[in-house]
Amino acid sequence: MKICLYGITGIGVGKHNLKDPRLDQADRLVEAKKKTCVQVEAVDDKALVEADAILVDAASRTDLILLDLELVETRLGREPSAAEKAALTKLAAALENEVTVREAELSEEDRGALAVHSFVTSKPVVTATADELAAPEGLLLRAHREAGYISFLTVGGKENRAWEIRAGLTAWEAAGAIHSDIQKGFIRAEIISFQDFVEAGGETEAKRAGKQRLETKQYVMQDYDVVNFRFNK
Repeated sequence: MKICLYGITGIGVGKHNLKDPRLDQADRLVEAKKKTCVQVEAVDDKALVEADAILVDAASRTDLILLDLELVETRLGREPSAAEKAALTKLAAALENEVTVREAELSEEDRGALAVHSFVTSKPVVTATADELAAPEGLLLRAHREAGYISFLTVGGKENRAWEIRAGLTAWEAAGAIHSDIQKGFIRAEIISFQDFVEAGGETEAKRAGKQRLETKQYVMQDYDVVNFRFNK
């Protein structure tokens, strides 16, 4: 995923490993040849449109909201339809109160009337505190989560690895994050919750304790599930 750094100077543009302490914990519990983190790409404001989330400080958040407010005011001055005018008026009130487009209380009809406009704050906007700017690893983790992403784990053998997926995806969809062949041949997902994995002391121990369960394609993945996919090759 891409995170736009809008007014943020303490984080470099480019690829960053998401250094989640849970992956370190898993790596201590299960032996593997290497450890692989999820990566995110930090981009500057020139790539704002293509970013999945925007990371700002308090001052820059206000600047973003003003950009959208200017667009609303411009559109209101061009005699929009009644439905669009009503939606724009509601949105203007929200923006004036420093509420983003994404967070504004708008009906489905309102959002439909505004769908043609590319509001920058319709994306997740993550506002960093001063303390978080001093510890950017945790800040990127929060931005990743608030952008609607989670991770799942595969452990043992060659690699202990975190895999990025959108929150709400099924086990069948998550299998495709590893390889399309696994998704095509999907049979079952062997799932251990991260809490059970840690409490048992590792994958083997969790299996012995009866904490592993078999799930179907429809299972909705939970953050940091430990997974092994059964599939036809």
